[in-house]
Amino acid sequence: MSSNEIPAREASVDARSVLRWAATIWFAAAALGQAAFIYFILAFYGTRTASGRFAAWNDKPLITGYVQDDHAGNAMFAAHVLLAAVVTLAGLAQLVPALRRAAPALHRWTGRTFLVVACFLALGGAWMTIARGSYLSVVSAVAIALDAVLILVFAVLAWRAALARRFDQHRRWAMRAFMVVSGVWFLRVGLMGWVVLNGRPVGMTHRMDGPADIVLVFGSYLIPLAILELYFAAERSARPAPKLAVSVLILASAAYVAVGTLGAIMMMWGPYL
Repeated sequence: MSSNEIPAREASVDARSVLRWAATIWFAAAALGQAAFIYFILAFYGTRTASGRFAAWNDKPLITGYVQDDHAGNAMFAAHVLLAAVVTLAGLAQLVPALRRAAPALHRWTGRTFLVVACFLALGGAWMTIARGSYLSVVSAVAIALDAVLILVFAVLAWRAALARRFDQHRRWAMRAFMVVSGVWFLRVGLMGWVVLNGRPVGMTHRMDGPADIVLVFGSYLIPLAILELYFAAERSARPAPKLAVSVLILASAAYVAVGTLGAIMMMWGPYL
């Protein structure tokens, strides 16, 4: 081994470490934000549903919440919002390596729960959009439909890879599924992050068809998915430069998630608790 190869190898090891730590920081920011989202769901929708005060869902502005005599729609809405807490928690559990190693059986069952509930929510969200008319604009309806399709495709591919014991493929498809399933949360964080950073809702409308709205309704799952693909590519690369570049991008994303979470707590969730 030449003397030039030793520094190159050390640089590659350091870059891998930086990439790993950047991913860990992003996960910590996302986990805290999603924990706040879960708390809001249980504290707001959970308490009202458990006490039978279904009309009180509308205490928070909704596109289509409780509708008198719409028993099927109300039931689907309740299932949708409450299961969002389940799928969010199960998704976070899937991404903790220590939990996978310490409790593989729990990992398998939370994974099955995550994929099954994710498919139900994708189909239920599409039904509420199409049959119940729960959307603000055609653009947002298309974004919801595309997200639902991606959830179903990634969930099936993750399940198939697990059954075939192709665990590296399963990991990648499961992480892709996590990103698109988290689209609802990413949208809220993305909207609030944009408002906080700009000081006002620039490029937004009440129907969510402004230029910033269009970027965010599609970007809420396509941007995280793109960053994940760059992360996978950086993992495979033998060169330190791509790993370091993607690490910077991931850290910037983590900072945006933190800002957006703070904005969502202050403006979107906290005022209704």
